[in-house]
Amino acid sequence: DRDLLIEWMRAFMVEALGRPDDAEARSMVDRGLELGSRTFYLWEADGRAVSVAGVGGRTPNGIRVGPVYTPPAWRGHGFASAVTAAASQAALDAGRRFVFLFTDLANPTSNRIYQAIGYEAVIDVDLIRFGEP
Repeated sequence: DRDLLIEWMRAFMVEALGRPDDAEARSMVDRGLELGSRTFYLWEADGRAVSVAGVGGRTPNGIRVGPVYTPPAWRGHGFASAVTAAASQAALDAGRRFVFLFTDLANPTSNRIYQAIGYEAVIDVDLIRFGEP
């Protein structure tokens, strides 16, 4: 599923960050798979992958879920909710005390999904980039 994961991570970067980065998408997938630093959970429907949730960034007590991505053709069927909930539960079952994720406050769909499966807002984060004068 490596090629599919790379394709979906690139699509996620375009949608979430506004930039396609083939090298970064490939590196994220390959590093995660080779080092075991990230697990990718694929949700299947009718025998084909329809959504993915990555899990990585371990801390002493927790782990991060993300990125979560569903191609546009498969959205609106609850697949992202299901894969995120399953990945979160797997992390808790593996002994993590906390599972956390970052979400875009401007995306009401993902925020509604995360709250529906048990996530609670903790803090808002602002990203400020300074460019060349």
